[in-house]
This record gives sequence, C-alpha cells and structure tokens, in this order.
Amino acid sequence: MPQPDFNLAESKIAIIGLGLMGGSLALGLRGKCAALYGIDPHLPTLETALSQHIVDYADSDPASLLPEVDLVILSAPVPAILTLLEKLPTFTQNPCIIMDMGSTKKLIVESMSRLPKRFDPIGGHPICGKEKLSLANAERTLYYAAPFLLTPLERTSPRALSAANQIIEAVGAKAKILEAVEHDRILASTSHLPFLISSALALATPQDVSSFIGPGFKSTSRLAGTSSSMMLGVLQSNRENVLNALHGMQNQLADLESALDSSDFLKLESVLNEAQKKYQDFSV
Repeated sequence: MPQPDFNLAESKIAIIGLGLMGGSLALGLRGKCAALYGIDPHLPTLETALSQHIVDYADSDPASLLPEVDLVILSAPVPAILTLLEKLPTFTQNPCIIMDMGSTKKLIVESMSRLPKRFDPIGGHPICGKEKLSLANAERTLYYAAPFLLTPLERTSPRALSAANQIIEAVGAKAKILEAVEHDRILASTSHLPFLISSALALATPQDVSSFIGPGFKSTSRLAGTSSSMMLGVLQSNRENVLNALHGMQNQLADLESALDSSDFLKLESVLNEAQKKYQDFSV
C-alpha cells in the first residue's frame, strides 16, 4: 500500500550529528515539524541542544529515538555516515525516509542502495558552511539562498523527494538535482580543491609574516581552518576527482611560474587577464 504524501508539519524528524550543519538545520526547522530529535555522541552538545530548545528530544543512542521518527537526516563526516548506514537496520525496524548531508555522494548513495526496502533513501549536500564547526557556531540562517544538491537513487520514492524539497524550502535553501558521480566531480573543483589550496598557502607562508597578514590572505587561507578530521574523509572518498583537480591546478601554477621565470610579462598579463575574466564569469 502506498504511503500518504509527506507533510513536514506533521512529521517527526531526527538529525544525527548536531554540529554546525546539523545544528543549523535543527534551528531552521524548529517550529516547522511535529518534533525534532537530536542524536549526537557528545553529551555536552546534547545538553546544549535541549537547554536552548534546539531539539525536543536528545540522546546519544540512535536506537532509542529512531523508531519514533518519520525521517532521519545524517549530518556527520562522510566515514561516520557510511558507518551509520551500515548500522541503520539495527537501530529501527520501522519504515522511514533517510537523507544525508555528506560532502561526497558516490559511496554514500551506493551504501544507501543496500539498505532494506523499508528505508526510503535520498542523498543530499548543502553548499554552505563555515570553517568553524560545532553546535556553538550553528546559525538559523546558514542555509538561506544556498544551493542544496540532491542525489536521488533509482529506488527513491516521490514521497522522499517531496520530503527533501520541503526541508530545503523550510530552511530557505534552493534544491538542485544532480547525479552522485557528477556531484563528486564538480565538488572536487569547487570545494575540496579550495580546501587543499588554502592549506598549502598556510603551510607555505613563513610564521614571521603573521603580523602583516591582511584580508586578502585571510580570505584565501580561511578554509585551512577547517577540521582535518572532517576533510580527511571527504578527500578519501573523492580521491580520484581531487587528484584530477590538483593536477589541473599544478598545470596553472606551472604556467605562472614559467612566465615569471622567463620574465615573459606579456604572457603573465595574458594569463592573469584570462583568470580575471573567468572569475567575473563565475561571479555573475
């Protein structure tokens, strides 16, 4: 028998992982669903979530809360999401929608495809965030106007897709559907490579210049402040695409180095003008 259409206002939602992204999502959904359940291994985080009324119920054990909910959102580092998906069938025997917010999608969608039929999975990834993680940095408006990429599976039902779209609309983001493989190829260039470039810049800069750092350096190196524990799983799960993006960057740096080394400033100007035009095209 087909299940009724999803109605966010009547649904109980569990968010596993109450860090920056999960906490911000909870803040954005507060008052827009029947109940919010927060699950996190860090007990002080759970205490904060309850005391500040970010969620209605909280626990460190998924098995204690998941049987109560209609939809589960996995908001954790990629390796943790993959582990949660493996354990999910032991947490609840009840049918529910499963959605994730991982930064890579291919491995997660493959794992979702192996879930028992009682689960209705859909992949997701909001394109927003900050380098400072944790619930303390969560913001109700974090998702406003941000792209929220969805990677449905062949088995994803219209009901699960509707649920994802209602959540995205509720937090003010903009939904866009993308295949998981294409998602990972694109994000390697637009998210994962910038993190590595920021890290390389921070490492290459001498410590004794710190008092001379201005906004240009700060904005360019900002992503180096992101937790390596989160990014390592992203890089591992998207290794080939990140390597391809790195090779492209190395080729561009080699061109710049060659022009400088040979004092070919006409070529250097041409390359820089091309870069400026491309940046302006991105900014439109």
